[in-house]
Amino acid sequence: MQQRETPPPAQAGQARPEGFVRFADVQKTFDGETLVVRDLDLDIRQGEFLTMLGPSGSGKTTTLMMLAGFEVPTRGDISLQGKSIKDLPPHKRDIGVVFQNYALFPHMTVEENVGFPLLARRRPKAEIAMRAAAALEMVRLGGFGKRRPQELSGGQQQRVALARALVFEPKLVLMDEPLGALDKQLREHMQLEIKHLHARLGITIVYVTHDQDEALTMSDRIAVFSNGRIQQLATPRQLYEEPANVFVAGFIGENNQLAGTVVAAEAGGCRIRTSDGSEVGATAVDPLAAGQGVLLSIRPESVAVGLRATGRQNRVSARLLELIYHGDHVRLRTALGGSQDFMIKVPRSEIDGVPSVGETVTVGWDRRDCRAFLAG
Repeated sequence: MQQRETPPPAQAGQARPEGFVRFADVQKTFDGETLVVRDLDLDIRQGEFLTMLGPSGSGKTTTLMMLAGFEVPTRGDISLQGKSIKDLPPHKRDIGVVFQNYALFPHMTVEENVGFPLLARRRPKAEIAMRAAAALEMVRLGGFGKRRPQELSGGQQQRVALARALVFEPKLVLMDEPLGALDKQLREHMQLEIKHLHARLGITIVYVTHDQDEALTMSDRIAVFSNGRIQQLATPRQLYEEPANVFVAGFIGENNQLAGTVVAAEAGGCRIRTSDGSEVGATAVDPLAAGQGVLLSIRPESVAVGLRATGRQNRVSARLLELIYHGDHVRLRTALGGSQDFMIKVPRSEIDGVPSVGETVTVGWDRRDCRAFLAG
């Protein structure tokens, strides 16, 4: 199987080309009333790994199925390389698809399963055999061609499904929760396998998952879905460190939320009074004015405890309610700012400085690590 060159990274100040896949004003309803996908405009770049992430019912899988051709948009258009594919049947879209349940034929051998897309395209037998063997080598299953799917482990079956999706060298590969049926250790291993394969081949992958860690690990960009809309489209780091709204802040990673009121608004920031009377500085995400209600978002790992809180821009008192051991770190559940579930992550190397349950301690964080959203 030929390897494709990965598109070069964008130079400083230069955007990567967009529009390899384009959703233009796409909507989807199944009953004529409820919109499962609404007002979707999305460009997917050639050669990128884009993940559609969101809870069940958010519209991510329906979006993928419309791209694959298994669902038809109620409104709008979908194009691939500048040509509309909205009315094109799935088998004519030149798209590889990998599902969670593998969808392998049990009566066929592994090599027959992998070669099936080529057989359907009426390729010569010798070519099918050669390309199926190459695809199996690519996913590290050389020598497994004569086995049946039921003789393989779950991870091996998923590799077979991946080889089958790649064997005809599609322009685009779609993956719908492909690792959902695997155990945690194997799932994490396969995440890296797929990520490395993507980097080596330079293909475009659109991946659907509800697992935020999976999305953060594998993706170039992530589209976070909720209620049929993309809430934010950004790199993993941008999503985690600069969430655009309360939903994204709460869905991506662990997050503490504190209710408060704006005391003063200033350029790029604000002063907030929490429900227990503490006053802290925050980065304003939305335009804010004095007297408005807000929700503060603070990551557990951004909070320092005790002496390590010295020098932080915000310092408040907290009472330790619970200590939870996680091996490489300890989580402290504290009462702070009106919340009884304010979590703090302390690395194992700093455990000796952790107070005892019931004690009151100073905790602190910097303004840049505290984001203020207008309360809904």
